[in-house]
Amino acid sequence: MFNWKRFGMVAGLSLTLVAAGCGSSEDEGSETTGNNSEDGATSEINYGEEMGYEITGIEAGAGVVGSAETATEEYENLRGWEVSTSSSGAMATALGEAIENEEPIVVTGWTPHWKFAKYDLKYLDDPKEVFGGEEEIKTMVRQGLEDEKPNAYKILDQFNWEASDMEEVMLEISNGTSPEEAAQNWIENNQDKVDSWTEGTEEVDDTEVELVYVNWDSEIASTNVIAEVMKEQGFDVTITPLDNGPMWESVATGEVTGMVAAWLPVTHGDLYEQHKDHVEDLGANLEGAKIGLVVPEYMDIDSIEDLEAAE
Repeated sequence: MFNWKRFGMVAGLSLTLVAAGCGSSEDEGSETTGNNSEDGATSEINYGEEMGYEITGIEAGAGVVGSAETATEEYENLRGWEVSTSSSGAMATALGEAIENEEPIVVTGWTPHWKFAKYDLKYLDDPKEVFGGEEEIKTMVRQGLEDEKPNAYKILDQFNWEASDMEEVMLEISNGTSPEEAAQNWIENNQDKVDSWTEGTEEVDDTEVELVYVNWDSEIASTNVIAEVMKEQGFDVTITPLDNGPMWESVATGEVTGMVAAWLPVTHGDLYEQHKDHVEDLGANLEGAKIGLVVPEYMDIDSIEDLEAAE
């Protein structure tokens, strides 16, 4: 007689071994790919190793780059990491390419910036507050401007807008519109705000004004907007891109009219301390700015401390 009981035991054992084998394969796959397991736990991924322990920065000397370099010293898990410097445009290109391929990347970031409107990004928490808190973008002019060119002084003094305004202009420029045209388009659609900047001023006849700015997307936007507003009031406006140090020095020495590109208290803090006695601070033209380390949302980390130390 066929022993059905024995057959049942053997079959059950075989199914158990098959199931165990499949489970082992899935577990090994999870460890390799870093996918989430069914119970919601996430396997560890060494993003640092994939990125060569490199933070993608912008121009050398920029405050956010200096803070990132400080972070590699302050955070034990960032020892051995390097901050690569190039330009804000190169950083944005590298970020876009990484996102297109869903690869890990850490960049020196700041707000306002069009990349936050275009991509799904997040700041990494900074428990040691190396990057500071909220920043302001301030307007600085050369001493004596109020007496010599009162209408220019008043427009620059009254210039004030919000992050969403700046990001609107930046995004249009990033999509291929020239900075001048993007500025003109924004002015046309926000005439009430522009009128508040020129309120109490008189039109002039080709009075010369030179504004300087660091070649960041945010400052390209703001400087072109205020330049176009001043042109409509009759000013002969020149805008000149400079590195951070020369930008501050040119205002402090009186070589140029001013700038609307002073990030404080952290980003340009050292330069402000160096030149504060030789410039006139007209206050914030934009509040709520921020700097820090930025990653794509798909990266499964939330803090600088979540990054792995260099091996």
